[in-house]
Formats: sequence, structure tokens, C-alpha cells
Amino acid sequence: MAALTISKEEEQRLKGLGFLNNKGTDNFSARVITVNGKVTVAQHRCLAEAAEKFGNGNLTFTTRLTVEVQGIPYENIEAFREFIAKEGLTTGGTGPKVRPIVSCKGTTCQYGLLDSFGISEEIHHRFYVAYHDIKLPHKFKIAVGGCPNNCVKPNLNDLGIIGQRIPEFHKELCKGCKKCAIEEACPIGASKVIDGVLVRDEEKCNHCGRCIGHCRFDSIVDGQYGFKIYIGGRWGKQVSQGRALGKIFTSKDEALNVIEKAILLYRDQGYVGERFANTIERLGFENVEKQLLSDEILDRKEEILTAELKTK
Repeated sequence: MAALTISKEEEQRLKGLGFLNNKGTDNFSARVITVNGKVTVAQHRCLAEAAEKFGNGNLTFTTRLTVEVQGIPYENIEAFREFIAKEGLTTGGTGPKVRPIVSCKGTTCQYGLLDSFGISEEIHHRFYVAYHDIKLPHKFKIAVGGCPNNCVKPNLNDLGIIGQRIPEFHKELCKGCKKCAIEEACPIGASKVIDGVLVRDEEKCNHCGRCIGHCRFDSIVDGQYGFKIYIGGRWGKQVSQGRALGKIFTSKDEALNVIEKAILLYRDQGYVGERFANTIERLGFENVEKQLLSDEILDRKEEILTAELKTK
């Protein structure tokens, strides 16, 4: 294969469009956005045809739930983009901006506590698409997990959402059974019968909702659905565990507003080249949390989006 002949400037331009150079060649891998990891049969067929027609016939799948079509010659790039556009598919997912959204299958999973496909699609359109031309200090990754099983590692993303179901415990109905069905159903040991009554450790409980409906005396028959939000996670050369905001959000709109406030805060107060985890560490978690729980940042949205990024 002939060595790369295009300029570095052109290579960077193509990277911004989602075409990553296959090193040492004039061929590229096209990073195709799937919105939330879910594609239709028609889109599958289109990608397979595009791989045969314009690439080397191979499809690979990234950890961010995008599809890469390999081996596309430089001269085929525009034709490839036009071909996949007929099924509503686009390329992208690179650069210092909101990255493609990762979602687990919580919508259909037996443990799912939220419509992860639906919510991640809303996040895609509201923050990946609408913020596509907004440069940030660095990449900003978002993950949506349907339950505390953490299959997509929301707490290792810049911002992560985890579905919650907070049990409603009616203590007066508890009979203190020696063999408690709630205690047996709890996978993390947060519920135990002590001195003839069920005691729930709220600090330990991860709100998975697995205990709901198990008590034969109806002490826990329902629970409040909600959203737990982690900020400042990061996976890679330097790993940071995200920290959860102290509030569990029971309104989807409120949770989505927190995402927007986090992006705006990062753009307003982060330094170029600094990941969100480092911004939070520098500003202080309590300070960042306080800002995310108020609406001051949203009130300054236009000012923040038009301002120059800060450098150290």
C-alpha cells in the first residue's frame, strides 16, 4: 500500500468529520454514529453495502457504540458520506466536544429502571447534535446506565446517569419475619431484620429496586424512579472515579438540565486541554455541585457559548 500523501492539515480536517487515517496509507476508517448503539435493519444493510463498495469489506465496533467502516480510500470519502446519508447515517465523534452517547440496553433489560435508549437518544439530539459546533476544553463523554449494575460504566465517564428506584418502606406493615424475603432479595445486604423489624441501610442501598414486591405483607410494594448523576469520571491513561451528586433527580427534564449545566460549566471554567475531572478537582467538587444544582449557569448560556475558551 502506498504511503500517505495527503497533508497533515487535510488529515486533521477529515478526522474532524469522523474519518481516521489508517496509518501509513491514504485509506481511512469512517466512524459512523449510531445515536445510542441501536441501528435499523436498513441501516445495517446500508453499512454492509458501503463497506463492500467503498472500503475493504470490514466493519468494526468501538467502545463508544459507533461503527467503523475500514479501508476507505481518500478519493471515496465523499461518495461514502452520500451513500450512508440515504439511511440517515452520519460520521463524526471526534474532537474536543460532546462525544457519541453510550447507552446500555436498560429499555429491554429485566433490571432496567429507565428507558435508556429513549433518554440517550434525547441526549444525542440535545447535546451531541445541537452542541456539535461548540468547542470544549477537551472531549466530553456521557453514558446512560439503566441500573446500578453499571454495565456501561457511567461513573467512568465525564458525566454518567444511572437509573434508580428508591423503595417506599412501610415500617408499620413489617412483621419482622425470621426468614425475610426482602433481606434475601437484596443483592448488597442493605436490608436486614434487626430486633424483629426490617432495617434498611440508606447509605449502603444503591436503589436497584430488586427488593420491591417481595414482602408478603406488602411492606415494600412500590418505589420512586429517579436518576443518579455522576460527574468527573475518566478512563484511559489517567483514571478518575466519578462522584455522585448528592441529589437523586426524579424529573427527567431536571436531570437533562444538569447535563447541560455541566457542559456549560466545563466550557466556562475549564482550561483548554483539561479534562472535566481535572476541572472539578481544581474548582472543588462541592463548588461544582452547588453550581449544577442552581440555574445561574443556564441563565448565562449565550454568554458562555460565545466566549473564548480559557487557557492556563
